[in-house]
Amino acid sequence: MAQQFTSFFRNSFRRRSTTKVVNQVPVKEISAQLEARRTEVATLSYSGGHLFFEYLVVVSLRKQKSGAAYEPQITYQFPKRENLLRGQKEEEETLLKAIPLFCFPDGNNWSPLSEYTSETFSFVLTNIDGSRKFGYCRRLLPAGQGPRLPEVYCIISCLGCFGLFSKILDEVEKRRQIAKAVIYPFMQGLREAPFPAPGKTVRIKSFIPESGTEIIELTRPLDSRFEHVDFGSLVQRLSPEQILWLFASAVLERRIIFLAEELSVLSQCIHAVAALLYPFTWEHTYIPVLPQVLIDTVCCPTPFMVGVQKQFKEEVLDRPMEEVLIVDLCDGCFLKQVGDEDVILPQKLQMELLSSLNQHQKESQTAKQVNTSISEACIQFFIQTVGHYSSYLKHGRPGPGAFQERAFCKAVHSKTTRRFLKKFVKTQMFSLFIQEAETSSAIQAGYFQQKVTEYHEKKKREKS
Repeated sequence: MAQQFTSFFRNSFRRRSTTKVVNQVPVKEISAQLEARRTEVATLSYSGGHLFFEYLVVVSLRKQKSGAAYEPQITYQFPKRENLLRGQKEEEETLLKAIPLFCFPDGNNWSPLSEYTSETFSFVLTNIDGSRKFGYCRRLLPAGQGPRLPEVYCIISCLGCFGLFSKILDEVEKRRQIAKAVIYPFMQGLREAPFPAPGKTVRIKSFIPESGTEIIELTRPLDSRFEHVDFGSLVQRLSPEQILWLFASAVLERRIIFLAEELSVLSQCIHAVAALLYPFTWEHTYIPVLPQVLIDTVCCPTPFMVGVQKQFKEEVLDRPMEEVLIVDLCDGCFLKQVGDEDVILPQKLQMELLSSLNQHQKESQTAKQVNTSISEACIQFFIQTVGHYSSYLKHGRPGPGAFQERAFCKAVHSKTTRRFLKKFVKTQMFSLFIQEAETSSAIQAGYFQQKVTEYHEKKKREKS
C-alpha cells in the first residue's frame, strides 16, 4: 500500500508544482490551477451553510501477517456513501486508502502502551486538480485496562478551520472515554447542522449517558484569516529573525523542511508559515505531516513545504537535497540554509517587519493579539511592495485584462525593492494572484484591498 500511494502523491505533487515561471506554463494548465484556486478560496470563504465534514473515520493499528509491525487501517467510516458514480467511487477509495498513512505518519513500529498523551494535528491532501481536503486528527489511547494501541479519530473536511475542529475533537474524545457508540449520534447531529458564517455560532444538542443532554456551542472566528492558524506556536519556537528569514524563503517559493517531535507542532507551525503569505497562497507541494514512506519527497526539485518528525531527521539529512531550508522546531535553529535568507527582502522593509515581529516579545499579548500583530506586519510588507498592482491591470473590452509587469516593477523607486519584485513576480503565487485579478471585471474588495486603500489614503493625508 505504501508504494502505491508514494507514486500517487508524487504525481499529485508534480501536477501542482509544475514551474515557477508563468511564461513557461501552458495556458490550459494555468487556467486549471486558477480554477482550482478559485474553488479553494470559495470553499474557505463561504458565508455558511456548508456541511461540517465529509467523513469521520477511525484508524486503528492492526498486526501484519508477517513480522511484528503494525499497519494502520480504517476500522470505521461515517457516513457510508452509497450509489456513487464510478469516478466518485474511485476518488473515495483513493482518499480512504491514503488517510491511514497520514494518521500514523511515524511508521509501523508500535507496541501496546499503558499511557499516551493524546495529540491533535492536521494534514492536507491535495488532489490532482489542486483542490484540498483537510484531515483533523485526534490520536488517543482508548479507555481500558492494561497496555493497548492508540487509535486516531480523523475528520475529513473541505473546510479549513483548525480551532473549530479541535473543539469538535475534544467532544469526540470525551465521548470515546465513555463508549465508542456515544460518538456517532453527536457526529450525526453535527453533520445535519449548517457550518456557521464568520462570527456566528451553531448549537448542537447531544445526549451523554448519566449526564443528560448537553448543548455544544461551536463559534466560527469573525476574521477568516485566523480560522486555520495559530502564530503562537511559531513564535514560541523561533526567534523574530528566524521567522523573518523563513518568511523570505517562503515568499520566493523555496524548498522548506520542518522538523519536530510532536505532530501537533508540525501542523500548527506549517499552517502558520503558509498564513504569513496572505493575500497569496502557497501553490506547491504542501504536507504539514509527511508520512515516513514519503520521505523521498524532500528530494523533489520543485518547491515544497513539508513537516517531518524529528525521529526521521537522519533519513532526511541523508537524502540528496539542494538549496533547502531545514528548520528544527525543537531546538529553534536552522540545520541547513541556502545562505542568503537575510538579504532576500528589501533592507528597509525587512527592518520594519523585524521591528513588528519583535513587538510581541516586548508586550504581553493574548493569542488573538499575537495573530493580529504578526499577520498585519506581513500584510504591510506586501502592501508596500505589491500594493500598487491594480494600477497596472488594464482591462479591455471584451476579454480579460492584461498586467503590465515591467511598468509595475519600474513604478517602485527603491532599487532594492525593484530587485526583489523582479524575482517575486516570477513566483507561482504571484502569477496566479494576478491571473485571477486579470479575469475579474473589478478588483475584489477583500481585506487586502481594503488595507491597500487605507495605506494610500494615509499617504495622501501625510503629503497634504
